[in-house]
Amino acid sequence: MNNQRNYNLTDLIKVMEDLRAPKTGCPWDIEQDFKTIIPYTLEEAYEVADAVDRGSMPDLREELGDLLFQSIYHAQMAAESGHFNIHDVIHDVTEKMISRHPHVFGNVKASSAADVDKIWEIQKEAEKNKNKDKDNSALDGVTVALPALLKAQKLQKKAAKVGFEWPDVSHVLDKLEEEILEMRTAIANSDTDNQKEELGDILFLLANYGRMLGINSEEALRQCNNKFERRFRGLETDIKNNGGSLLETPLEEMENAWNRQKNKE
Repeated sequence: MNNQRNYNLTDLIKVMEDLRAPKTGCPWDIEQDFKTIIPYTLEEAYEVADAVDRGSMPDLREELGDLLFQSIYHAQMAAESGHFNIHDVIHDVTEKMISRHPHVFGNVKASSAADVDKIWEIQKEAEKNKNKDKDNSALDGVTVALPALLKAQKLQKKAAKVGFEWPDVSHVLDKLEEEILEMRTAIANSDTDNQKEELGDILFLLANYGRMLGINSEEALRQCNNKFERRFRGLETDIKNNGGSLLETPLEEMENAWNRQKNKE
């Protein structure tokens, strides 16, 4: 972007204040509240992830700006209600990062990423102990609105920290076979509600399996979605270039086209 002036964070904060000014601001922005803005916040976060997946630095620059603006938007609304402002937000996150990295800003030693993970959890636990009245469960602190697979792994990780964990990853696969049999029974009984429950159990188990292997299941599925989309779009192009139509192409020919796309990778 080419501007005669290089704007900074202070300028962006002022823009947000002006947009929300009761008499002179933007009517749409003035009407918004936390609940109406949150869908845009989530959308911007996913657009950041999409730009990273595509390896587009220009898009990433733009989407990071949009996501930053969302933080300022929420902080401005909070400031108007007398709760906190963006400077409080910046102070808190800076203080937290310093506190959780004593191996950088203190005298604690860490020689590996595993050491850092342990330090991080110790610091989080110390922070939680300051608020014992609020935290009554080992599962406290998992964000309610997280994507389901990500939330599953966070719940599983917290349960594992207090010993609720299979001793070996192979036990998850044994349990998975059991759940698949239960799904087959639900299908045979035409029990839709039970099928839904069993599918949830299977997905939860697979998320746990990923966690025990050190795999982020949300990220793994997101990459799989991208792979499917890439191959299917290639399949479409392949068929169209040969004068065909998807609706008129037999499944066997589509599978052949799919395999051609797969073999290209």
